[in-house]
Amino acid sequence: MKLIFEKSHPGRRAGRLPDPGLPAPEVPSELRRAEPPRLPEIAEPDLVRHFTELSTRNFGIDTGFYPLGSCTMKHNPRVNERLASLPGFRDLHPLEDEERAQGALRLCVELQETLAEVTGLDAVSLQPAAGSQGELTGLMLMHAYFADRGEDEQRRKILIPDTAHGTNPASVTMAGYELVDIQTDPRGNIDVEDLRAKVDETTAGLMLTNPSTLGLFDENIEEISRIFHDAGALMYYDGANLNAVCGISRPGDMGFEIVHINLHKTFSQPHGGGGPGGGPIAVSERLEPFLPVPAIVRDGEAYRLDYDRPKSIGKVRGFLGPFGVFVRSYAFIRAYGPELREMSEVAVLNANYLLALLREDYDLPFDRLCMHEFVLSARRLKREHGVSALDVAKRLMDYGFHPPTIYFPLNVPEALMIEPTETEAKETLDAFADAMRAIAREAAEEPDLLKQAPQGTVVGRLDEVKAAKRALVRYHFEEHPDLSGEPAAAGVEAPKGA
Repeated sequence: MKLIFEKSHPGRRAGRLPDPGLPAPEVPSELRRAEPPRLPEIAEPDLVRHFTELSTRNFGIDTGFYPLGSCTMKHNPRVNERLASLPGFRDLHPLEDEERAQGALRLCVELQETLAEVTGLDAVSLQPAAGSQGELTGLMLMHAYFADRGEDEQRRKILIPDTAHGTNPASVTMAGYELVDIQTDPRGNIDVEDLRAKVDETTAGLMLTNPSTLGLFDENIEEISRIFHDAGALMYYDGANLNAVCGISRPGDMGFEIVHINLHKTFSQPHGGGGPGGGPIAVSERLEPFLPVPAIVRDGEAYRLDYDRPKSIGKVRGFLGPFGVFVRSYAFIRAYGPELREMSEVAVLNANYLLALLREDYDLPFDRLCMHEFVLSARRLKREHGVSALDVAKRLMDYGFHPPTIYFPLNVPEALMIEPTETEAKETLDAFADAMRAIAREAAEEPDLLKQAPQGTVVGRLDEVKAAKRALVRYHFEEHPDLSGEPAAAGVEAPKGA
């Protein structure tokens, strides 16, 4: 397929910019271009056909099963998009006066109240724009809380398990804390004895996903909470896997004081390709004074923005947060209503059904019932046939499925993390299981077939390290660098085991 620049012909045009009928501002001479930009010149029909053809080469939740573990790639109901596109929401300026934005503010307040109930906590800020920003905000709240108590210089350590999302250690470092790693026990729980030995008066808190990225609910969560609280430390809940427990259990009841919620995962927001997202943060009553400003609050029958929070950590992003995400998530929650628990129950059922179908053909690192996702290992295929988790993932594309997350969590060699979500039908799960079992057979009978996969895609197997390190992101008109003979750039890979 030709690039849009290669289809360009001088003088062709797809349209004209509208004339606003206003005087054009004078551009300072130092900012003016010496010559017009070299843009493609193409007729509208050819332009439409080009991008339509490109769209057919994309894979998304609307085109097939997307079992990307820990990402919760569920169906996004179209009614949510219609509601987010209502003129009163779509066209609302972020600097609109409070008096003329009462409906939007009410939606935010009711969403905050719902998230507080789901998490079992007391107050919510919608500001963080993603889970990673929610993490950083939560750690900033820890700083503020301990500074207010005169303990911030003393408490410099944050503990995280070896199954943690990669954003957790990154957030700890960005927040200026010292990272302490906790091991996993043979049943897939946090190793309580390792934890106990590392918690002391220098500990600020724990960052934990429960259920973990292994798809397992920690059986020792009450003891873990007791250890931290006895030491005067705080508990932070990474809400990436909240889809497993909504209406069943609440982080606040487990002892967590801070929770971030991935609205774009649990509560339905298209987020493939990197956005947009929402990472609201919920906290216990003692941390509420430190939440970002402005707080969106009820004031009698009205709603307003409250800046009078002297202990606040301040703003963590512009304006009030990703409002379109709020509308979609609010609509999703209201559609479920009191039956929100069923969302999580079906997600857990689907995951355990798939696990039962696949456990004989792949290694199961922790032989337990899972929650909303589970982790298999291709280490036996690697040891006996030389076929890796990457080969399995690439071959799945030939069967019409998006690959699961691979090589994560890092403590499982040749990991395959699979999350079906609650929105997939049994027939889809059966077809996926059939494909995974067929690939296991192919690994024994035709291993080279897997090593050369994918066979049926527009682009074959890429050198992914080189593609990331030597990306070409602009069109070179006169010449194009030939990178085909270059060796792959150095990259760091996850441990894959044998």
